[in-house]
Amino acid sequence: MTTFKSLGLNAELLQAVEKLGFETPSEVQEKVIPILLEQKTDLVALAQTGTGKTAAFGFPMLQKIDPTVRATQGLILSPTRELCMQITNEMGIYGEALKNVNIVAIYGGANITEQANKIRRGAQIVVATPGRLKDMIRRKLVDISAIEYCVLDEADEMLNMGFFEDIQSILTHTPKGKSSWLFSATMPPEVHTIAKKFMHKPIEITVGTKNSGAKNIAHQYFIVPGRERYTALRSVVSMNPEIFACVFCRTKIETQKVAEKLIQDGYKAAALHGDLSQNQRDIVMQSFRKKKIQLLIATDVAARGIDVDDITHVINYQLPDEIETYTHRSGRTGRAGKEGTSVIFITKSDRRKIKSIENKLQTKLTEMEMPSPEEVFHSKINHWVEQVKNTPIKSDLHSYLPKVIEAFETTPKETLIELFLSKEFRNFDLHPKAMEFSRDRAEGDSNLRSERRSDKKINAPADKDRFFINIGARDQYEWTTLKDFIRSLLNLGQDDVFQVEVMKNFSFFSTHKDNRDLVLKAFDNLIIDDRKVNVELTKKGKTFPLQSKHKKKKFKR
Repeated sequence: MTTFKSLGLNAELLQAVEKLGFETPSEVQEKVIPILLEQKTDLVALAQTGTGKTAAFGFPMLQKIDPTVRATQGLILSPTRELCMQITNEMGIYGEALKNVNIVAIYGGANITEQANKIRRGAQIVVATPGRLKDMIRRKLVDISAIEYCVLDEADEMLNMGFFEDIQSILTHTPKGKSSWLFSATMPPEVHTIAKKFMHKPIEITVGTKNSGAKNIAHQYFIVPGRERYTALRSVVSMNPEIFACVFCRTKIETQKVAEKLIQDGYKAAALHGDLSQNQRDIVMQSFRKKKIQLLIATDVAARGIDVDDITHVINYQLPDEIETYTHRSGRTGRAGKEGTSVIFITKSDRRKIKSIENKLQTKLTEMEMPSPEEVFHSKINHWVEQVKNTPIKSDLHSYLPKVIEAFETTPKETLIELFLSKEFRNFDLHPKAMEFSRDRAEGDSNLRSERRSDKKINAPADKDRFFINIGARDQYEWTTLKDFIRSLLNLGQDDVFQVEVMKNFSFFSTHKDNRDLVLKAFDNLIIDDRKVNVELTKKGKTFPLQSKHKKKKFKR
């Protein structure tokens, strides 16, 4: 059996291994650590998130730097503030027994002067996000001209986030003779370009198969009409009472809306998206890590770099455009040898994407049947019964028991249990239409198409107003999501917005004429993602801009 000692780690680092309770190295650690300790070489390691990459490059870097030299010798680039802080903390734990080794994190959203002061006091290892590091280099607050080791962690995520030019600029300030270690879950063209341009004959290590998903992740998908996604999400969550999950949505609006619905339905959920301040993000992530919230509803951009242990499920509320993004999403579960589940909700028209994912990941995805409302309720009752049976008894309540027993002494046991059930599940609607959607896939999509056609005809009185709006499919709207967005903005009922038609770059919708002033006020100078949303009233083939004296306001998706 391979041990950390057999990999060549020194006594100080082995102390950390023992203290952390590591028994055997992971596959990436077993393959990478001996190479980096024994050779001065460039290296490309392809491994999924959560396979122990930080220790794979962290231990060798800590062992090879010179603690007697205060200058920066090692640089680690990571995509986000959260991951930057996490790497810094882990490196500090690994090197706890090493004397005079300082590891400093630099990232945006924190005081740049304080970070610069820490660098000046001596930092053999700097862990940085590209944007903040580039800024500090420009201000001459950090010197990386003599580093010996450079790590690009989560390289594909950094490039997906648009850091390609920043990374190229940063690497031009580093010496050519350094050792570069690149770690990535996938190998898109941009990562290959970085490796080719800034690395010399790198050794390539692959853990598992390129672009493959982790073997201990079960990939499942449900085919549901688009309008039933939330119902499907609620069913999956209800069938897994101990779920601890990330739910990924495409837009900020969808993220916030799903989180709010879950909270209203009694689930511990929170949204994570770009409109949150850094302090709000930190509060949400701290709550999620401590499992005070059960479901984190996030956009891909907001969730990048997040590394949380014990996530049981990753739920794709909508599929991302790129398969690499799906790989990153699913890689957040099934870590450290534990089992995980990746769930996808798709419409019948998107079924071809499942085959593409299977081909890319070389992994079979399993089509699942949605549970019936009765099955969901049965699961919730079983969980509730187990919770009640395992509830610790509070001894200080004994003095109150006689009065409570007296109050219920004439109530039959069956009636008493029925009362408990009714109180616990008073908000759970068992009516068949409450959670129902078609088991017949073809019928379900046919009904959706019929509803879409009928939406153009229903509630179309003579006194309607028809509006043009300059957002559409390119803004990731479907007719249902656009209708919901307009309704929520105007605070109107389900049938008050109708005849919604979504084109590529624009859309149309209708309301009753009584709502004209309401539309006028709501959409006047509306800003979404720093872009003005124009709404115009259409009449007999002509459009007339709506004029208003209302003040400009911002509304972010």
